[in-house]
Amino acid sequence: MVLSPRERASLKGRAHGLEPGVHVGHAGVTDAVVRETDRALTAHELIKIRVGAADRDDRATVVADLCEKTGAEHVQSVGRISVLW
Repeated sequence: MVLSPRERASLKGRAHGLEPGVHVGHAGVTDAVVRETDRALTAHELIKIRVGAADRDDRATVVADLCEKTGAEHVQSVGRISVLW
């Protein structure tokens, strides 16, 4: 699924007041992280995650891997915080 710019802007606005509900540590995308992300997406539909990796490319890889494993769509990333839908 590809989000249109209008849909992406709407989701960014909705996510603005959210706190990160899932934290991905230095171990990366483990089975527990995938389960917790899937559970949070099922309950809330739109979530923020915090990725502990220091390198920007590593964070992007973690987010892409998590989206692939959960079927989520990546909305936005700012620093270590990413929004998934």
